[in-house]
Amino acid sequence: MTNSKLKIGIILGSTRQGRVSPQVGQWVKGIADKREDAEYEIVDIADFKLPFLGEGTGQEPGLQAWNEKLASLDGFVFIVQEYNHSITGALKNALDSAREAWNNKAAGIVSYGSTGGARAAEHLRGILGELKVADVRTHPTLSLFTDFENYSVFKPAELHLTNMNAMLDEVIAWSGALKTIR
Repeated sequence: MTNSKLKIGIILGSTRQGRVSPQVGQWVKGIADKREDAEYEIVDIADFKLPFLGEGTGQEPGLQAWNEKLASLDGFVFIVQEYNHSITGALKNALDSAREAWNNKAAGIVSYGSTGGARAAEHLRGILGELKVADVRTHPTLSLFTDFENYSVFKPAELHLTNMNAMLDEVIAWSGALKTIR
């Protein structure tokens, strides 16, 4: 393994108008960048304009760019919002639009919703297992009721910093370990 820093993508899991995932992603990146233990970048699935799985030719530029971006990363932090007790359709499609690029990497989950996004995170964990992504245990959960003003302006409680840093510690440890087998 080289001495280069690990590369961790902070994946925004929503593409809808009015989404708050960019606010949460910026908060995560701000915390992560202070650590100086990896290179962190926000990866917005909306930027890739992915076709629905099975539609199109499979040669769309967004698909190739998506797979190349994922392949360049050593690990992930998913920003996951709960929609109808699960992840968004856009995130599921993005997960399904790549295969090998996910394999043997680690991921943390930061979720939000009326119950902290816990049900969406549990659904995501099952999908990640199938994609050979090792999800870490520590999981910051954000409440729409207490961590967002008017459900739209992200104002996280200070108590989330402990879980955020613990999750990032786990993502870095697992990402580094899994890099040795890729």
